[in-house]
Amino acid sequence: MTDTTTGTRPLAVVNGASSGIGYELAKQFAGHGFDLLVTAEDELKDTGVTVTSLMPGPTETDFHRADMDDTKVGASDKDDPTQVAAQGFEALMNGEREVVAGSLSTKASGAANAVLPDAAKAQVHRTMAEPGSAER
Repeated sequence: MTDTTTGTRPLAVVNGASSGIGYELAKQFAGHGFDLLVTAEDELKDTGVTVTSLMPGPTETDFHRADMDDTKVGASDKDDPTQVAAQGFEALMNGEREVVAGSLSTKASGAANAVLPDAAKAQVHRTMAEPGSAER
């Protein structure tokens, strides 16, 4: 799988590679000629490496322009990516494991998602992301 024009191999980053599915994925990539960068929450304990899960809400990026203009989420106001990135950076620098970043509305949604059952979250997502929902 080496690129014959540059002599380089593709790179795969696999998190959770110390066991289970992550370990098996790493073996698959290696067997198919990939160079690997492997991590695991455990290949990081006591290393000084901080992993912070950034959980933004709808943010004004190209992601929400991908055939979503006719959805409620596509037509709604979105968070500023500068604000989301600043909050994510601050959380990382403070050693936080996760952060819901963005506006107060996004943070409220994040708090609600922490206690809502999956079925309720799925219904809310469907309502917001269903094609044609912006007109309703």
